[in-house]
Amino acid sequence: MSGTIDIEALCAAKGLRITDQRRTIARVLSDAVDHPDVEEVHRRAAVLDPGISIATVYRTVRLFEEAGILERHDFNGSRSRYEAAGDAHHDHLIDVESGRVIEFHDSDLEELQRRIAERLGFRLVDHRMELYAVALARDADAVTRDKPADNSVEADAKAG
Repeated sequence: MSGTIDIEALCAAKGLRITDQRRTIARVLSDAVDHPDVEEVHRRAAVLDPGISIATVYRTVRLFEEAGILERHDFNGSRSRYEAAGDAHHDHLIDVESGRVIEFHDSDLEELQRRIAERLGFRLVDHRMELYAVALARDADAVTRDKPADNSVEADAKAG
């Protein structure tokens, strides 16, 4: 949510061998401003290197996920979609009509979750929140286009 993550550098830091095809896939994922599924990663990678097979993309994405470089999301039972795991903490709102994913962070909500865990006798160590919604306005882009819901929410609209 906070910016581009250099997935190739993360691979090198974790000691993963970087082939030309892995480098291309890492570049596609680093440049993504959305949460692409494997088929979309393959489509984008094939533009850069027509020799990349869908099987190579599946294997590479799995390798990156197992290495902790990518995070997989299964929004509402849809195809698995991916983003760099190094991103700052954020939550997701998914438009159930378009499939669009909007990342957001709300400090008040984070504090509320911590307090709920404490009230139940726990110390919160992690969480994942996914909100599923339909746009109030007919023009769904107008709902999130550079307009946070309130001062405590930092919204970053990312396509699908």
